[in-house]
Amino acid sequence: MPLPETYLQMMSTVTEGGELRMELVEQPMPTPRDGEVLVRVEASPINPSDQGVMFGWATMAECTSSGEGGKTVLTAPVSPQGMAVMKARVGQALPLGNEGAGTVVAAGADDAAQTLMGKTVAVMGGAMYAEYRCLPAGMCMALLPEHTAKDGASCFVNPLTALSMIETMRMEGHTALVHTAAASNLGQMLNRICQADGVELVNVVRRPEQAQMLRDMGAKYVCDSSSETFQADLTDAIHATGATLAFDATGGGDLASTILSAMEAAASRTPGAYSIYGSVAHKQVYLYGGLDVSPTMLNRGYGMAWGVGGWLLPNFLAKAGAEVGERLRARVVAELKTTFASHYTDEISLVEALQADIVARYYAKTTGEKFLICPQKGQ
Repeated sequence: MPLPETYLQMMSTVTEGGELRMELVEQPMPTPRDGEVLVRVEASPINPSDQGVMFGWATMAECTSSGEGGKTVLTAPVSPQGMAVMKARVGQALPLGNEGAGTVVAAGADDAAQTLMGKTVAVMGGAMYAEYRCLPAGMCMALLPEHTAKDGASCFVNPLTALSMIETMRMEGHTALVHTAAASNLGQMLNRICQADGVELVNVVRRPEQAQMLRDMGAKYVCDSSSETFQADLTDAIHATGATLAFDATGGGDLASTILSAMEAAASRTPGAYSIYGSVAHKQVYLYGGLDVSPTMLNRGYGMAWGVGGWLLPNFLAKAGAEVGERLRARVVAELKTTFASHYTDEISLVEALQADIVARYYAKTTGEKFLICPQKGQ
C-alpha cells in the first residue's frame, strides 16, 4: 500500500503571550536514507516523563479544547512564574512522546535498515506521538514474531528503569531497595523482577487497595503511607530487609526524609551501632519522579551518612555503558509478555489525546491508570 504524502505529529508550544498550545501539525512524509527506517507508529504510552514536555508549568486545571479532528487544539494559560521557568522553550514547537512501537514500512538501502523491513519494532527516539517516525535503524529494537506493537510500546522507559534501579543497587553496594508509588505499572514490574532475582523490596503505596494488589502479586513488604502505623511499618520492613537505597517517584514533600529516618531507626536496632554521627552505613534516596511538585523537605534527623539526589534513566545508561544496556534490553525482549508486560486502562487516538476531558484524566497521573496513544486509531 503506498504511503501518504503527509502525516500528523503532535507538538507542544509555549507562546510569548503566556499560553500553552498543543496541536497536530501536518508534516511531509520523509524518505529514509541509508541507516534509517520509517516506522508506522501504532502505540505510544503517556508516561509522567512525557507530561513534563507536554504541559510544562501550564495551569492544566484551566485547559480547553477547540476545533475538530486533526484541527483540534488544546490550550492552557501559563502563569508569569511558569513563563519564567520555561523561558528557554518559548516559541519552540516541541515534538512529544518518548517511546513507542510500530511496523517498519520503508527502509534505507543498507543491510542494517533492510533487515528491519516489515518487522514490529520498539523505539525510544522521541517524537513518537505521530503517525510515522523516521529514525536511525540503530534506535530500533526488533520484537519477536509473537509480539504486537502494544506489547512493545512501553518496553523502554519502565522496564529499563526498573532493571536499572537494581543495577544501581548492585553497583553502589546496596543489597535491598525501597520504592515509592509502588502500585504503578513500573512498580509492578519492579516487584516481578525482584521476586525473580531474589532481591528484597520494600513497597510504599498510598492506599489500602494498592497494598492488597501488591500482596496478591506476592510482594512481601508493603507499607501504606495512609496508615497510622506507616512509620513503624516502614522501619520494620527496612530492618527486615536491610534496605539502604530508595527510589522515590514523588519527589516533593517529606517522603524522602521519612524513608531516611526509617533507615536510621532500623540501623540503630543493631547492638553497638550508636554514634553521635548516626549509623555508619550510607543511606541513599534517589528522586526519579515528580508526582508531588512541592519542595523536597529534609528534616536531617538521620546522622551524617546519607544522600539525596536525582536519578535519570538516560544518565544511568550512559554511565553504565553499552554492554550493560544491551544486556538489559535483551532481557526486556525475552520477558516482554511476562515480567515486563504493560497493562493499559485506556487506548486513545492522537485527536482524543488533545481533548480537555481526556487530558484531565491522564494528567492526574492516577496510580493504576495508564493511557496508550494509538496514532492509527480511526484511520
